[in-house]
Amino acid sequence: MVKILEAAAPGGGPSLALHGGAGGQVAEVALAGPSPYADGLVAAYRAGWRVLAAGGDALEAVCASVEVLEDDPLFNAGCGAALTATGHAELDASVMTGSGLAGAVAAAKYTRNPVRLARAVMEQTEHVLIVDPDVEFVKRCGLEVVERDYFITGPRRQQLDRVLSGRGAAARHGTVGAVARDSGGRVAAATSTGGMTGQADGRVGDTPIVGAGVYARDDVVAISCTGHGEAFIRGVVAYDVAARIRYAGAGLAEAVRATFDEELARHGSTGGLVAVGSDGSVVVAHNSPAMFSARGTGPEPALTT
Repeated sequence: MVKILEAAAPGGGPSLALHGGAGGQVAEVALAGPSPYADGLVAAYRAGWRVLAAGGDALEAVCASVEVLEDDPLFNAGCGAALTATGHAELDASVMTGSGLAGAVAAAKYTRNPVRLARAVMEQTEHVLIVDPDVEFVKRCGLEVVERDYFITGPRRQQLDRVLSGRGAAARHGTVGAVARDSGGRVAAATSTGGMTGQADGRVGDTPIVGAGVYARDDVVAISCTGHGEAFIRGVVAYDVAARIRYAGAGLAEAVRATFDEELARHGSTGGLVAVGSDGSVVVAHNSPAMFSARGTGPEPALTT
C-alpha cells in the first residue's frame, strides 16, 4: 500500500522536498540510529531553503540540497555510494527544469558531485545524457575531480560482502533527490545515486533517465524518484504522474497514488518519490517499508526517517 504525506501550498511562496532513499536504513551504516540520517536530511533541506529564501531559482535549490546528501556518507550517492559487484562506485545523476531542459550522467567515476556534472551537461553541452564521462570532461566542466576510492567507505564494502555472500539483500538500493518550486513559480528536480549494491558494472537504473527517475514541467509538477530502478524505467513513473496531472486533470496526490498502484504495486515493485505541484503543494509517497524525506514551505522541514 502506498503511503502519502502532503504539505499545504504556501500561498504562492516556495516549496522544497527531498528524499534520501526508499527501503530504510542499511545495517552497516545505521549503527548510530536514525539521528545522523535526520541531521543529514535537515542539513540538505536548509541548504536548498537558503537558496529559495534568498530569491534563488528552483534548479539551484535542488542542486544545493542534493550536493549535501552526496557529501554525506550515510546516503547512497557520492561519497558512501553503493558498490558494484567488483567493488567500484558508478554514479548516476540528473537534473531537469520546468522549462524542459535536462542533463544527466551515468556511470560517472571521477567527479565529487555528480549532480553538478549533470547540470553541466545541461548547461554546457548540446546533450542530455553522457555515459562514463572521463576526467578531462569533468575538468572542462570546471568541476572537482576525485580519485575513485573517494566514494568507497568501509560500511559499503561490508554491505557488498554481505550481499555477494548471500547473507542478505534487503535495502540494497537507495537514491537521493530533491524537488522545488521557487517564488517565481518555476519548478525543478534533481536525482543522484550509486545504484544497487552488487549490481553489474555498467548497469544504469532510472536516476539518469528523464521521465523515469526525474521529471519537471512548469505549471504541472516536478518529481524525483527512488526505488527499484528497473520498475521505474518500465513504468516511466515520473512522467506517468505528470501526464495524469497534465492531461487527465488529476490532483497531485491522486496522480501519485494511481501511478504507484498501476506501475509499481501491480508488478510487485517498491520505491518512493517526492513531488511539488505548480501551486507549491508537496507530496512524499512510498510503498516501501520506509523512506527518508524532508519537506516544507518554510525554513524548518517535516521529516520522515
